[in-house]
Amino acid sequence: MDEKPKKQKPNPLRLVNWKWVGTITLLSFLISVSMSYISSEALSNVGNILAFVILLLFIGIGIIFDVIGMAAASATEKEFHSMASRKVTGAKEAVWLSRNANQVSSFCNDVVGDISGIISGATGAIIIAKLTEGMALLPSTIISLTITGCIAAMTIGGKAIGKGFAIGFSVPIVFAVGRILSILPIKFDKK
Repeated sequence: MDEKPKKQKPNPLRLVNWKWVGTITLLSFLISVSMSYISSEALSNVGNILAFVILLLFIGIGIIFDVIGMAAASATEKEFHSMASRKVTGAKEAVWLSRNANQVSSFCNDVVGDISGIISGATGAIIIAKLTEGMALLPSTIISLTITGCIAAMTIGGKAIGKGFAIGFSVPIVFAVGRILSILPIKFDKK
C-alpha cells in the first residue's frame, strides 16, 4: 500500500506580519498617549457642559473611525480603478485603502476605535469624579452608573448604526476618505 505524505500544518507564527504588528503597536502607544494628554488637559480647565462635549467628541471619533474601517473592508478596489485612471482626486488613495483593507480596518477599528473607547471611559470617570465630589454614596453611585451606561450605550449604538451605514455606502465613504488623504503630504503608491 502506498502511504500518502501528510500535509504539514502551517506555522501560525509565520502567518503574522511582524513588521505590521510592531508598527501598529508603536502607533497605538503614541496615539493613546496623545489622546489621553489632550483629554486630561482639556478637562482640567473646563466646566461640566464642555466636559460632556469633549466626551461626545471622543465617542464620535471612535464611531467615525469604526465606519471608515468597516467601509474599507467592504469596498473593493475595482470600483475605484476607472476613477484612478482618469486621475480623479482621491481615487488613487481609495484604491490603496481598499487594497490594504486589513491594515486600514485594523488601524481604524482596533487602534483609533479602541483607544477612543478607553479615553471616553477615562473622560467619563473624570466627569463622574467632578460631579460627585462631596455627594453621599447613593446619589454618586446612581450618577456614576448612569454616565457609564450612557457612554457604553452611545458607543455601541453608534457603532451598530455606523456598521450598516458603512456596508451600504462603502464606496462613497472610502472615496471621501481617499479625497481627504489626497490632501496630506503622504504618497499612496501601489505597494
